[in-house]
Amino acid sequence: MSDLFDPDAPPGQPLAARLRPARLEDYVGQSHLLGPDRPLTRALQRDQLYSMILWGPPGVGKTTLARLIAGTTRSHFATLSAVSAGVKEIRAAAFEAQQRGQSGQRTLLFVDEVHRFNKAQQDAFLPWVEEGVFTFIGATTENPSFELNNALLSRARVHVLKPLTHEELRRVVDRALSEPAGLGEMGIEAPEAVRDLLAHAADGDARRALNLLEIAADMADAESGGGPLQLSEAVIEEVLGESTRRLDRGGDIFYDQISALHKSVRGSAPDAALYWFCRMLDGGADPLYIARRVVRMASEEIGNADPRALRVALDGWQVQERLGSPEGELAVAQAILYIASAPKSNAAYVAYNKAREHVAATGGLEVPVHLRNAPTGLMKSLGHGREYRYAHDEPHAYAAGEVYFPDKLAGTRYYHPVDRGLEKRIADKLDWLAGLDVAATDGRSGGGKAS
Repeated sequence: MSDLFDPDAPPGQPLAARLRPARLEDYVGQSHLLGPDRPLTRALQRDQLYSMILWGPPGVGKTTLARLIAGTTRSHFATLSAVSAGVKEIRAAAFEAQQRGQSGQRTLLFVDEVHRFNKAQQDAFLPWVEEGVFTFIGATTENPSFELNNALLSRARVHVLKPLTHEELRRVVDRALSEPAGLGEMGIEAPEAVRDLLAHAADGDARRALNLLEIAADMADAESGGGPLQLSEAVIEEVLGESTRRLDRGGDIFYDQISALHKSVRGSAPDAALYWFCRMLDGGADPLYIARRVVRMASEEIGNADPRALRVALDGWQVQERLGSPEGELAVAQAILYIASAPKSNAAYVAYNKAREHVAATGGLEVPVHLRNAPTGLMKSLGHGREYRYAHDEPHAYAAGEVYFPDKLAGTRYYHPVDRGLEKRIADKLDWLAGLDVAATDGRSGGGKAS
């Protein structure tokens, strides 16, 4: 086996494990961390090991990088998995690290899925990290600022690992097909188009690329009849089947994509909005979830600039519920295109939030007497509703000068329509009614009508 790869990987292990590089220079990807004169590169060259969090999607090399850091710094590589370990295992790992430290050997403790540890378990690392008993490296697919304690974050540097590019994935596939540690001894013939298809299907995930390649090689071997192994596009397509691209359905990638869809709608970019919608469907997102979010977008981003947007969005949601996929997805796509192209206003959204904040701040102010309900004689005797003016009996069906707020809040405004779409007409109407209010008030105070 070539010493480019992990010498500890026994035969029979998955291809991804057999091809785990044993030297840092053979690591593929993350050039922003390991390129020439990059911070992590400089630290390793100076043998300055520090605690860190490796944050990135699956298959981008978090575990491999941790192993290579341990090898480069001549540290013992110890591992814990948050799926199966607890405080007891953390203390045991710390005790073993102390024992090694007495003989002059450093310990790098790698914790996979660190975000799965609860607060108490995360806190259990702190004293050992503080005392330098071991260097802590945690791997997570989730946003550390949401999932990890501030105390632990303050003691570790966060490094963001990115999905591998198409070119990097091609290097992984090419190496797997040529190296004896991989599939090189099988003599597999794989055209450029097949290799590109594998890199594309992997969607930034090196482990996925190697797993797909290994399954395809097994299928080709079974169908070869003893002849040369041919990896065709048909074999790769059969392996892919209905497999989907990376979408963690509740993690960062999921919310990043729904955020991109929402921002594309807000930015009146229908083509980009349609792209993100299709990306989420391609990743296996629930179309009904997207349809509900589209309804929210119609209200929040368009509002009264085009009230039809909300109706179109609701119709798209209803079609998705009634017809399911794929027919319903077309209706949701139609709604997305409509709301992305519609005039934009967040005036209703802003007004609603301001009103809620104001209510919370001002407390339970009494309803003015003239607005109160008076279904009984007692309530009428108390004056409830006595001076209320019925708007339909007034000129323009508007009781000019009437106050509908609690007394202390008279004159408050939350809603400020924009000058786009229907809201421009709404703004003109509200300005005209405000003029009637001023005229009525001036008339009562003897100041005459306003111009």
